[in-house]
Amino acid sequence: MTQPSSDDRDIVWFDIDNTLYSASAKISHAMGERIHDYFVGLGLGEEEASELHLHYYTQYGLALRGLTRHHDVDPLDFDKKCDGSLPLESMISFNPQHRKLFEDIDKTKYRVWGLTNAYKPHAERVLRILGLLDLVEGIVYCDYTIPNFVCKPEPEYYHMAMKKAGLTDPSKCYFVDDNRKNVDTAKELGWGHCVHFCEKGIENVEGGRIKEIDDERDPGAVDNDVALVTTLEDLRSVWPEIFKTP
Repeated sequence: MTQPSSDDRDIVWFDIDNTLYSASAKISHAMGERIHDYFVGLGLGEEEASELHLHYYTQYGLALRGLTRHHDVDPLDFDKKCDGSLPLESMISFNPQHRKLFEDIDKTKYRVWGLTNAYKPHAERVLRILGLLDLVEGIVYCDYTIPNFVCKPEPEYYHMAMKKAGLTDPSKCYFVDDNRKNVDTAKELGWGHCVHFCEKGIENVEGGRIKEIDDERDPGAVDNDVALVTTLEDLRSVWPEIFKTP
């Protein structure tokens, strides 16, 4: 799936979960319940599990990062019991509009990659259900087989992504993600075209807590000119240059 490093096309990076499908599918709710149960399974009380889940998510961007750093947890066991047990086939489905969007990207000038905090099997499973797997050239994911694996929004993750794709110029990166911190980090690292996918008002679960999606940022956050879209179709107007000319 990986192109040689001599390929100088720009890359359009798509986050996968809650970006290529709507948060209204409530996959984050189902995942949050499974992660909570996993914490409890480690011998923690309900309240302690809830607090630690939120703490690790907030600190590391991924609860599993905290579990692997501070507990004797096998990330592959976590993946099997959490991501792997999700009934995705009954929660999300093929979206012909999204497939058309991917097909309309001019592949002579742009490469299309996935960029996810999930493990590879989950990412491929989602893309397969959505009918997009064959339109994605490569996937950068959290490799649970590597001790102290990195994840978004750690800068090392973005460096890893560019290296894997054989890209050296961050200005040639287009990136869309539903998590504003992930987008902001990419922007700080010089990724040239960053978009926040924001389904404002829909309930989502982050760190085990239900919250309404909004476009609020942390106090003191610097205005970085990141575009906001509410549907992926909006990318046609935000990034018109990446699509084939009719």
